Amino acid sequence: MNRSFELVKTAYELSQLNPTGEAQVALAGRSNVGKSSLINCLAARKGLAKTSSTPGKTQSVNFFHITPGGYTLVDLPGYGYARRSQAERAKWGALIEQFLTKNSGLKAVAVLLDVRVPPQKSDLEVVSWLRHANIRILPVLTKCDKVNQREASARQREWRDLLGGAATPLCFSSTTGQGREALWAALDELASQPGTEPAQNP
Repeated sequence: MNRSFELVKTAYELSQLNPTGEAQVALAGRSNVGKSSLINCLAARKGLAKTSSTPGKTQSVNFFHITPGGYTLVDLPGYGYARRSQAERAKWGALIEQFLTKNSGLKAVAVLLDVRVPPQKSDLEVVSWLRHANIRILPVLTKCDKVNQREASARQREWRDLLGGAATPLCFSSTTGQGREALWAALDELASQPGTEPAQNP
């Protein structure tokens, strides 16, 4: 099934994070994890999300309305990119934290993880924070075309164990389209779930 994406809002400041009234599923990941490529693959449209050889390109929270489905897919700024200034990273952190903790429409966060590298400190911190905040997590391994099946399965087991057995990561490749329909099915299901109340100031 093909979906249409409509960019409905881009937020750079805390004051712009007004509720949309729709169910939301967010996408989060390190700056070089391939988040923009994943969005373009999901949308089957080149250029919807800007890709760059320079990590940390996304500096805003971008809201895409998904049809059919009637929910919003939210592209969060990449984390873990140290070459940005401390002030920039602090601003992004405040923006993301307010979105995650004061958003009654948020159903889950899809955390994108590079299948080629072992769990990174920044990934582990984000996952721990989300679990403490009582926010559903959908783990997604990106760039799965870059490894063989044995390596991908080992990384899936590793992350499943780190998540306490709560979820086995999906394998995805924006190059081959591997996992595209499975990811859409997971996003659609999460968007239809009853909300969980995020913990305040986790």
